[in-house]
Amino acid sequence: MSPPEQAEQRRGQRLLFVSLLFAVLLNFPLLAVFDHEGRVGGIPVLYLYVLAAWVTLVLLIWRLVKVKW
Repeated sequence: MSPPEQAEQRRGQRLLFVSLLFAVLLNFPLLAVFDHEGRVGGIPVLYLYVLAAWVTLVLLIWRLVKVKW
């Protein structure tokens, strides 16, 4: 396998890992940890957790698929 093919395969594996990580982060047991009456700046903790997980996912995927022109 040539180096570009290996790099592409490694990128695919990393994207799969990020997808699985996101699935775990948004699964019931972790969501239940953050599902309580607490608020941060008037925003429920659960909403902040989901937003933080989503932003992290977007940034990780952007970093992995960033194309150099």
